[in-house]
Amino acid sequence: MTEIARPKTIVTRKLPDAVESRMAELFDVEFNREDRPLSVERLRDAVARATVFVPTVTDDITADILSSAGPDLKLIANFGTGIDHIDLAAARARNILVTNTPGVLTEDTADMVLALILSVPRRLAEGEKLVRAGAWKGWAPTGMLGHRVNGKRLGIVGMGRIGQAVARRARGFGLAIDYHQRRRLPESLAAELGATFHAEIDDMLADIDILSINCPYTRETHHLIDEARLGLLGRDVYVINAARGEIIDEVALATALEAGRIAGAGLDVYENEPEIEPRLLALDNVVLLPHLGSATFEGREAMGDKVIANIRVWADGHRPPDQVLEGWA
Repeated sequence: MTEIARPKTIVTRKLPDAVESRMAELFDVEFNREDRPLSVERLRDAVARATVFVPTVTDDITADILSSAGPDLKLIANFGTGIDHIDLAAARARNILVTNTPGVLTEDTADMVLALILSVPRRLAEGEKLVRAGAWKGWAPTGMLGHRVNGKRLGIVGMGRIGQAVARRARGFGLAIDYHQRRRLPESLAAELGATFHAEIDDMLADIDILSINCPYTRETHHLIDEARLGLLGRDVYVINAARGEIIDEVALATALEAGRIAGAGLDVYENEPEIEPRLLALDNVVLLPHLGSATFEGREAMGDKVIANIRVWADGHRPPDQVLEGWA
């Protein structure tokens, strides 16, 4: 591959100022100053004109969109770790490389997971609303009782970077760790985390007090937590999801919560963002956050640095460091 001095780069959303300034220095770049998701027509136009295309999780880059790609489009440098919104097969068929930004969001997302693990059983969001509404009448022996976190069992689905970071934090709060994923962790790492492996997710669900979803979203994990698996959880179990909304059947979750079959939920992601199942909005035992898992200044700038590095290395004629390969996830 020959070097490309200033590749035509189109970015679909507003990025941190420092990131945009650096990109403008290095590339022939177009930014989305409106900071709204691009329409299908504008996505088609972007892939038709770009040499490098920089989408985010809010862009559904389908095979149909990529059918409009011009001959110059050679790199999709995703601003984000997850790439389930990009049709990788369609990109490969057109010899378009895809990169992402792994590793830089691990600690921020794990912090958010732990915040939900603490806030839902202890009813922090309910208490805050009570105070703001002027309805708090003072301390009472039975007022706003929740459940203790220390001593409970945390079941983690997906023990990758984020799952491991969650486990490390959770151990500091006295939680026992169970986990399920396709492959068992090395024994030394499992021992360090104090983590018990479950080859079958159903076996784990019956034994835990808190369920945390930390796996990627793929065809295999779509509605992994469905009505049947929610039925395996105990009545005092809390469900936490800061991964992808589609991993949980949101309608089944709302039904289980309404019926009191599980104790509560903490959600940072949703099946049809920004739309949320209306019944979840009405429930006091659900903490709902607006996809804040990676929302730190440091994390977003680090994502931008990764995007820039991937573009620069590719433009210099080399394989980008974060190329998404066959069999990802």
